[in-house]
Amino acid sequence: MTENATPTLTTDQLVSRVAAASAVWAATPYAERARVIRAIADALDAAGAELIAIAQEETALAEGRLQGELKRTTFQLRIFADEIERGACFDVRIDRPDAEWPMGAPRPDLRRMLIPIGPVLNFAASNFPFAFSVAGGDTAAALAAGNAVLVKAHSGHPRLSDATARVVQEAAVAAGAPEGLLEVVHGTENGVEALKHPLIKAASFTGSIPAGRALFDIANARPEPIPFYGELGSVNPAFVAPAAAAARPVEIAEGYLASITGSQGQLCTKPGVLFVPEGSPVIDALLDAAVPGPAPLLNDRIASGFVATLESVAEHGAVSVLREGAASRTAEPEATLLQTTADAVLADPEGLITEVFGPVGLVVTYADPAELAPIARSLEGQLTATIVADEVEGDLELARTLVPALADRAGRVLWNQWPTGVSVTYAQQHGGPYPATTASGTTAVGTASITRFLRPVAFQNFPDALLPEALRDGNPLGLPQSIDG
Repeated sequence: MTENATPTLTTDQLVSRVAAASAVWAATPYAERARVIRAIADALDAAGAELIAIAQEETALAEGRLQGELKRTTFQLRIFADEIERGACFDVRIDRPDAEWPMGAPRPDLRRMLIPIGPVLNFAASNFPFAFSVAGGDTAAALAAGNAVLVKAHSGHPRLSDATARVVQEAAVAAGAPEGLLEVVHGTENGVEALKHPLIKAASFTGSIPAGRALFDIANARPEPIPFYGELGSVNPAFVAPAAAAARPVEIAEGYLASITGSQGQLCTKPGVLFVPEGSPVIDALLDAAVPGPAPLLNDRIASGFVATLESVAEHGAVSVLREGAASRTAEPEATLLQTTADAVLADPEGLITEVFGPVGLVVTYADPAELAPIARSLEGQLTATIVADEVEGDLELARTLVPALADRAGRVLWNQWPTGVSVTYAQQHGGPYPATTASGTTAVGTASITRFLRPVAFQNFPDALLPEALRDGNPLGLPQSIDG
């Protein structure tokens, strides 16, 4: 990588630069767009050792975790490149004229597709310095959709943000993309200024509920409100059915502890609340299972917030400490398990069902499986919800009552798997009702995320030569087309 020689630009200048690039990028043929995105992925892979070294210095994340995250990031770019070449994400629909259209009036020639929404502002996350940061999912989706991106770098990894941006910028320009395809701005005030800028047409965010809600309100208070795709917070409840709890307590306990301690519990999909039967052997297994030793959290701000939130929940009158170590309430914590009851959760859901960003789980015991469906229906919006059950009648009966309630509250419902792995696939859904996200009809992971940064346009009665190529007769681009339904 070479040092960026570009003089420091104001936020307004950066937005203008991104807007100019976005106009060029939107008009770039899909195949060329895909080629540039693959070149960016190749460049990030080539610079991996240097980028990972910076990430280790700034985030305290392990080298292996960062290697996996960078691999995920470049895989994501490549699968998005494949997706725009296939073209199904542009939802091309053609209705030919029909003088006998049954509604009582002739149907005109109508041709509809999704086009780039315009310059995108991406607020990067702290806990994924690659996968949800400068070149991560929101950026990849926006680029694939045909928009240039301004990234508001996270204060937890500023040097990595700049280094990653340089790799992307140099690779993109070398591959023929316009300068300004991706730019980075630092600082909260600059991020807010960019969000208010009239040239920004959509924004994305991954972070806390208070920060995300504040930005969401700003986006909606603009003279021209814009889509704001915020991922804010989730406790991701997991419900263990009685037969499963009796048959495989050690497996459940070990899987749960691995899920809440992976990446030091700093994952938005961590299953922070575990429901188990009263007197279940799962509780003994949770006490006996091995857990990782103390390890640092991402940064001082997250560490102080973790300790404060943990102590607030632990001091609740209905909560007891099930398991903790000498270092559990420090900046380098080890796992903590708290315990309460289903009755207490129903009495005070807001006080107990709280996201604690770190290696903590709340174990909730229930006396009767019938208690779980009302709890599920009382939950706020979640990214995920998990059912751990065996395929025996009692567990299946419980699952039948839980699935509709959980599907109503969460974007992804799991059966006998833990939610912390979020695979980049075609059918992935990473989003849910508020406050999990601000746009429950969209996803932040998977190829469907591209459509967040597209908008529909219909062309009526146009001559073929003036239509976008994707809408022309004969299908010159070979994209999927829906013709006359």
